[in-house]
Amino acid sequence: MKKYWGDIMLAKRIIPCLDVNKGRVVKGERFLNLIDVDDPVRLGKFYSASGADELVFYDITASSDERNIFVDVVERTAQEVNIPLTVGGGIRTVEDFTRVLRAGADKVSINSSAVENPKLITEAALKFGRQCVVLSIDAKKDNRGIWKVYTKGGRTETNLEAIGWAIEGERLGAGEIVVNSIDTDGVKDGYDISLTRIISQSVNIPVVASGGAGKKEDFLKILTEGRADAALAATVFHYGKIDIVELKEYLYLNKVNVRRI
Repeated sequence: MKKYWGDIMLAKRIIPCLDVNKGRVVKGERFLNLIDVDDPVRLGKFYSASGADELVFYDITASSDERNIFVDVVERTAQEVNIPLTVGGGIRTVEDFTRVLRAGADKVSINSSAVENPKLITEAALKFGRQCVVLSIDAKKDNRGIWKVYTKGGRTETNLEAIGWAIEGERLGAGEIVVNSIDTDGVKDGYDISLTRIISQSVNIPVVASGGAGKKEDFLKILTEGRADAALAATVFHYGKIDIVELKEYLYLNKVNVRRI
């Protein structure tokens, strides 16, 4: 499903992701074995100047540790970027939305709290506009081939089915959905095309694919075959394996509508 704004087809977006733990950017595999990478402020500034369309900042242990997000780190990161910034982790109330938006975020991502209290999606959308509300879904396929929703940073399985939860999230007021595939996270063997495509075809809001980027072709496949509106990645960008400007040129030459520098 193609997403439009008026009569213009929206450009596909490339989004680096900063998974932050205790104020530092980290990266793991399938949400485990976290390795320290860098300072989020420095990385955010670098990506903002390197052609990224947006930036995502996840405090990945805020929910599991049952604490609030590190607002000071968000503030310092927001001051250094001039592209849209999405922030998530430990967001439980509308007041938390307010704090993070005041700290400089453009959009707020919720995951565990939305599962526990679906009304939060609607309350936030009514107060701030649905464009500010991002529903992040951590999904993993079970032994029956069903994609189940996980919370607490991929630690807790729920009874929710990912595709149905995406549809319900849109109905409740989410303006965007991020699909995080636990099966492909950090493996660098490609995004979960099937899951992303089904969700993208099931909703009328933008869908961001996350988990599994290893090479330029993976981005091309998820943005075309997977029908994603944006591709989020971390490892390949953090370690300089893929240059964002070169990636966009590759996508453009393969007839993908992207914003070029």
